[in-house]
Amino acid sequence: MAKKIISAIDLFCGAGGLSFGFEKAGFNIIAGFDSCPDSLDTFLFNHKSAQAIKHDLSKTIKNLNQFKGIDIVIGGPPCQGFSISGKRNPNDSRNELYKAYIKTLKTLRPKYFVMENVPNLLSMNHGAIKEKILLDLEKLGYKITYYILNAADYGVPQNRKRVFFIGSLSTKIILHPPHKPIAVSCEEALSDLPEYSLDDGKKYISTPQSQYQKYIRKGSKEIWNHQITNHTEKTKKIIALVPDGGNYKDLPEKYRHTRKVNIGWTRFKSDKPSSTIDTGHRHHFHYKYNRVPTVRESARLQSFPDTFIFQGSKTSQYRQVGNAVPPLVAYYLAQKIMEHYIEV
Repeated sequence: MAKKIISAIDLFCGAGGLSFGFEKAGFNIIAGFDSCPDSLDTFLFNHKSAQAIKHDLSKTIKNLNQFKGIDIVIGGPPCQGFSISGKRNPNDSRNELYKAYIKTLKTLRPKYFVMENVPNLLSMNHGAIKEKILLDLEKLGYKITYYILNAADYGVPQNRKRVFFIGSLSTKIILHPPHKPIAVSCEEALSDLPEYSLDDGKKYISTPQSQYQKYIRKGSKEIWNHQITNHTEKTKKIIALVPDGGNYKDLPEKYRHTRKVNIGWTRFKSDKPSSTIDTGHRHHFHYKYNRVPTVRESARLQSFPDTFIFQGSKTSQYRQVGNAVPPLVAYYLAQKIMEHYIEV
């Protein structure tokens, strides 16, 4: 049976990692909404048939009326108020953004939706936020399931846990545990990229050195977004003291408290997936080189292919990568919804 073309819009789309995975699974991405111009530039560059609409959904959803009857709404409301790296304040104004998402569902009535957030949302305010979300969604007639997924279980070279709320107006979509692949390591993801910067559009300097690199380089002949950060000599000296997979605990006492966070001076472990890619706080370092990962290296650890090119300043690119849903995880979810759509 031929797959039906299912149309989707992406709220709080950012660079478009969630959209990219859904598109690869056969969905038609109609539009992405975000308030960040750089993110929308990246979204449009990599989703050329979609609209990129600058819009603050926390203020109004009026621009969405044209999409009434859309098949599926996907998106990840900004999650900093729930994040373990933040203060996890239940009164944080950013926690209100999920209400804009729910209001959109009420207006558009899509057959399906996917909403992504940090796992801490489930326990915030002793579970009250989660229960409120579920109640609001069920009042709209959706059958809800939610799962905490670790990106590393889906072929992403990164340990990154996120919660996904999946809703259907017909029957619940059940996700079965994946047949876990052999974890993709940092070295398998990054070993073909050089220690030094490459100008955008430069040819690769080596052939792929792993199956993951063959996958991530498919259709690409050039490297983009691989400009290194020039650290001070003191910073490079301290990084050099951290062994493969080590952290501040491996440093001499005089350096241990030079970064006042418990993830300070952490070096990726070469034979394991990376820790969670953040938005550019620069506390995690390359498994081999004495620097933070480049935007391209971070993007690979998120499972963005090399054909996906980030726009804007380097600081903005780091933020876009760190906020994104790994495309391979999005692809898995999209496949499950596609199967369910055909069945019903």
